[in-house]
Amino acid sequence: MKNNIIKTLIMVVIALVLYYFILPPINLSSPAFWSYLFLLSIIFAILNFYGDLSKSFKQRYFKLSNYSTYYIIGVVGIWLLIGLINFCVSPIFNAKSYSQRITIDEDHEFTTDIKPVDFTKTPLIDRESSEKLGDRKMGEFTSWVSQFYVSDLYTQINYNNSIVRVTPIEYDGFIKYLTNRDEGIKGYIVVDSVKGSASLKELKKGMRYMPSAYFFENLERKLRISYPTTIFGEASFEIDNDGNPYWIVPTIKYTGVGMKKEISGAVILDPLTGTSKKYKIKDIPTWVDHVYSADLIIEQVDNWGEYKNGFFNSIFGQKDVINTTEGYNYLVMDDDVYLYTGITSVSSDESNLGFILANLRTKETHYYSAPGAEEFSAMASAEGLVQEKNYEASFPLLINLNNKPTYLLSLKDNAGLVKMYAFIDVADYQKVVVSDASLGIDAAVTKYLGDNTSIDSTNLKEYEITIKNITSAVIDGNTSYYITDTNDKYYKVSINVNKLLLPFLKKEDTIKITCNESEVSEIVSISR
Repeated sequence: MKNNIIKTLIMVVIALVLYYFILPPINLSSPAFWSYLFLLSIIFAILNFYGDLSKSFKQRYFKLSNYSTYYIIGVVGIWLLIGLINFCVSPIFNAKSYSQRITIDEDHEFTTDIKPVDFTKTPLIDRESSEKLGDRKMGEFTSWVSQFYVSDLYTQINYNNSIVRVTPIEYDGFIKYLTNRDEGIKGYIVVDSVKGSASLKELKKGMRYMPSAYFFENLERKLRISYPTTIFGEASFEIDNDGNPYWIVPTIKYTGVGMKKEISGAVILDPLTGTSKKYKIKDIPTWVDHVYSADLIIEQVDNWGEYKNGFFNSIFGQKDVINTTEGYNYLVMDDDVYLYTGITSVSSDESNLGFILANLRTKETHYYSAPGAEEFSAMASAEGLVQEKNYEASFPLLINLNNKPTYLLSLKDNAGLVKMYAFIDVADYQKVVVSDASLGIDAAVTKYLGDNTSIDSTNLKEYEITIKNITSAVIDGNTSYYITDTNDKYYKVSINVNKLLLPFLKKEDTIKITCNESEVSEIVSISR
């Protein structure tokens, strides 16, 4: 009896110690929970074999042999049951359900939903370049760099209508955690994705609950103790409109055990105080930008494209089967961050059928039909123009330039510095223009449009005008149209802005334009 009590106490201690380090959710649908139980069962078996020292080895071995039979039957039975449940909820029997994991609205037009590009709000600095800028800024603070390091999170967010990446500073090891934990971490890095500048935001009160903290200030441990049954996704670091830092941690639900992953809401945790609140999806504050991960969105879009016509069609006939392309990027629109990725046929050719935009806070997703170049083909096309320089192309941004889907990408040298910009027509990736980054983005636009007049992208406006007079002129081989509207305002527009419309415009036609503000306004997009 006494021996059993001692073994029980030892087992409880071991279970608590393992729980402290592994931190599994106490949730039957979590694979981590079942792995934790399986590990405990192995330890329990070993403890039963060695725990009764009053018995001979032969007696203990005989007891273990009997126990092993039940143990093996139990473990195998549990895993077979889990496998059976997961088999029953798999796409084999539930293809329609898997295809409906995400609702994709296909009734949208690119030029209607996506506003003409404003380069004052276009993130020209990618993640890799942001990391270099952040590390460089951290290096300026000599008292910090010896104690902390910059996290590699770099979450892209819309911060008060500015497109930035934010990332926390972390403790650089256990000893430095002990020497700095009283004050916490008093700052985070902000990188302006448009201007390419970085700053270190200092806090009056330090952040204590961080991934690099130890004991009960470790972020994952703090969340697990506060929400023992909740399954968590990957935490992202964001700031609210006042610059206060928060951890945004999505909560997950499964069908079966680890199957058909879905986001049920999010926990928002204040790293300064440790206070947190769990939200349902519909109640998450609008300043939050990242709830759904890019990987989950892509997985669900792939299911939508693969299982529309059933599971077996996705393997054999593959009629109308489509999936996402390999890479992705982000667009910022209307105070939200959207995931962009191309849609291609399952045959994986070098062309796209279109692309999707998915809101990373609400999962609202739109599909746009825009046949054209696959992203990596466009990148290779840009690199090919300057192959002697060995520049590497960044993954493209998708923009609306002249009412056409257009890829904008950077070409970087071996040091990761942006040396050139490239514009590529999505519909025809042979139409590619590169321009020296030192000349600015406006010069690249001008070169791409085939016009020598600089375009002021800082003051673009949308108008509907009625033509009073229109005439054309050819200058240096480029055709331009000069328009006077009924309010006696003057405009200039290159033929390349809309080759199918401009030659047919006439007096008294009403048109929609986007242009800058000047004595002779430069039109960058035009439509009926």
